[in-house]
Amino acid sequence: MATEHSRTAARLMVSPAVILLFLWMIVPLGMTIYFSFLRYNLLMPGMESWTGFDNYYYFINQPSFWAALTNTLLLVGGVLCITIFGGVALALLLDQPFKGQGIVRVMVIAPFFVMPTVSALVWKNMFMNPVNGMFAHIAKALGFQPYDFLSHAPLASIILIVAWSWLPFSTLILLTALQSLDREQMDAAEMDGANWINRFIYLTVPHLTRSITVVILIQTIFLLSVFAEILVTTNGGPGTASTNLPYLVYAQSLLNFDVGGGSAGGIIAVILANIVAIFLMRMIGKNLES
Repeated sequence: MATEHSRTAARLMVSPAVILLFLWMIVPLGMTIYFSFLRYNLLMPGMESWTGFDNYYYFINQPSFWAALTNTLLLVGGVLCITIFGGVALALLLDQPFKGQGIVRVMVIAPFFVMPTVSALVWKNMFMNPVNGMFAHIAKALGFQPYDFLSHAPLASIILIVAWSWLPFSTLILLTALQSLDREQMDAAEMDGANWINRFIYLTVPHLTRSITVVILIQTIFLLSVFAEILVTTNGGPGTASTNLPYLVYAQSLLNFDVGGGSAGGIIAVILANIVAIFLMRMIGKNLES
């Protein structure tokens, strides 16, 4: 009886959170699915009609969808490459004893706490501005013509901005894993004549594998929904050169006033994100079992 009472009390205490989660996630998702089957234009209120899967068909078959899908994959892949390799390098540097180590660690981690909109504005106006930006002044000082990053390399610029924001997260996770590495094992390998390259390849990298996998999973889930940096810097342009799936859904819904098509795009983006998440979860499961 006591056990049954405990279970009942636990269910009662958990139920508000479950109800809130249901209202916060399931209801909007259900409404999005419903709108995705309607011809629903904000400029024609009261003229909604049932279209079935037409919205999905037109969203997938528009040329900008494939450009946005490609940009999304390039964005995720580019940021992951920078944050993984850069995170490992920074973690190795921060793991070395030196004066002011605590202050340096705080400074390296600080960009992660800057809001995406703020970081995008800082990069756009203070660094990448072709007239008054820092990169323009450096180019002029070296005798080169300033380069307009956001116009000529928009996707690469956004990858750099997003990677700058996520690099501290990767560094923090990898540094924590690095500090749990068995120092006696490293010292024994050094005494046996292994140089730093061999110690890194055969001891450090295998030890960091699980942490790298976790970083890839968490970052991928969030990187699939990058939006603020694109809206603030390039607005998806020039053309669709920096448009990803979330921005395409936004443009379809609020710039073209096509709520039905935008809802269909949102459902497609959710499905693709879940496919990626399931694949990564399975990869992590196999990694943890080995």
